[in-house]
Amino acid sequence: MEKAQVSFKKMSLWQVVIIGVAYMTPMVVFDTFGIVSGITDGRVPLAYILALFAMLLTAFSYARFSKHSDKSGSAYTYTAESCGPQTGFFVGWCSLLDYIMLPLVNALLAGIYLEAVIPSVPYWAWVILFTSLVTLINCFRINILANLSMIFVCAPVLLMGFFIYLVIQGVGSEQGYAHVLTLAPLFNGDTSILPLIAGASILCFSFLGFDAVTTMSHETKDPKRTIPRAVILTTLTGGVIFITASWFVQLYFPTNVRFNNPDEALPEIVLYVGGALFQSVFLCAQIMNTFASGLATHASASRLIHIMGRDGIFHKGTFGQVHSKLGTPLYAVLLIGLISLAAIRLDLATVVSMISFGALIAFTAVNFSVFMRFYVRDGQRHGLKNIFLNLILPLLSVATLMCLWVNLEHNALVCGGIWLAVGVVLFAYKKLRKQNIVIGSAY
Repeated sequence: MEKAQVSFKKMSLWQVVIIGVAYMTPMVVFDTFGIVSGITDGRVPLAYILALFAMLLTAFSYARFSKHSDKSGSAYTYTAESCGPQTGFFVGWCSLLDYIMLPLVNALLAGIYLEAVIPSVPYWAWVILFTSLVTLINCFRINILANLSMIFVCAPVLLMGFFIYLVIQGVGSEQGYAHVLTLAPLFNGDTSILPLIAGASILCFSFLGFDAVTTMSHETKDPKRTIPRAVILTTLTGGVIFITASWFVQLYFPTNVRFNNPDEALPEIVLYVGGALFQSVFLCAQIMNTFASGLATHASASRLIHIMGRDGIFHKGTFGQVHSKLGTPLYAVLLIGLISLAAIRLDLATVVSMISFGALIAFTAVNFSVFMRFYVRDGQRHGLKNIFLNLILPLLSVATLMCLWVNLEHNALVCGGIWLAVGVVLFAYKKLRKQNIVIGSAY
């Protein structure tokens, strides 16, 4: 395998946005609704609005970097360029945690959903089949992925629209259509802010799609123009979907009292709203949505490994090259496929608890890097516009994310700390090895 000599920058703006939205897994709003509703006392839409505000501030920082950088993005690249390669290494290492965990989550969920549909086939077999298919598709050029993502994102979103129609019909027939226009899903009389922040800290991982699209600039037409727009559009599109869907779910379920298991409320939500047949159809759509997210998260994770391999953090000859015929980082794709097979043994709670840690590390680092790059290094600090864009806005974003940090779950901090410790060991090993090579060459 050798570095490709031809250009593969063929994706349009909307193809990139679709991959980013697929990465977000729009129907995850149903999986997390019961958990967040319990934490926020029935104010899930408001928690999503708070999360969207924080993510838009961060997305703006990503967009600014992608407009000025010639390299494929992600927090790793932007931090390394602004704060030095050592800081970039640790940010990239922490970002890699959620990048490799998300494909694993999709493999795990796919196994659960498919076993529920066809219980005669064991869970582990579904995980292997799902992971193999996603890995195979990702071995080929990105346009195939973009076109498949379009199909597997649009179908679940259309079904979500039908779900909203059923909610309106159900609430209207039982309580009168005046109740459909109420602001009750947003405000229920509770004014406490800490539960909302705690809920938003859980929901922020749902917006990781805008980080993912920055890893695809080498496969995108006019990346300095397309990627910044895709970052903002992906964030806004995901936010609108999440807020709209959670609004109507909250309208139908003001509290969690009707759920037998709030942590896995999806089957009960669709059963109450549409009956057993709709529940089956919705579960099929959820499988499609998981497949779309699996394709997108696998692609982004493999490209981050490729970027880090290209920079020598991982083996450059293996992970830093693009296959000359397939136009993809083949070995990185295969590595993510192997890691995803760990879904056979891991449980969902353990995996999900690790994702928000890496996401918040990445988001905080990119916002701080805007301040370091434009305000400190480039000296863009004169005039109100520069002060606002390069000082006030990025530091406001950092402060907003720190509020989410304070409310991060204990398990996420523990698992993330272990992952960071492994990164410290790897960094020390590579630095020591480099010093030994230099000393050896001196003799």
